[in-house]
Amino acid sequence: MVLSAQEVSDLSDRWFAARCAAEDVATAVSEGAEMLELADLTATLVALTREAERLR
Repeated sequence: MVLSAQEVSDLSDRWFAARCAAEDVATAVSEGAEMLELADLTATLVALTREAERLR
């Protein structure tokens, strides 16, 4: 598979957003966040990782 420079950049951006969301979940857990907040953060993480899977 060959990706254009723009596609590589877009993919990198999506994975960066997913990593940031994962870090947000980890921070919330370590700070004892409420279940509702964790559920919202987790939903965001799942959505971003699904988007990051998209190659084109």
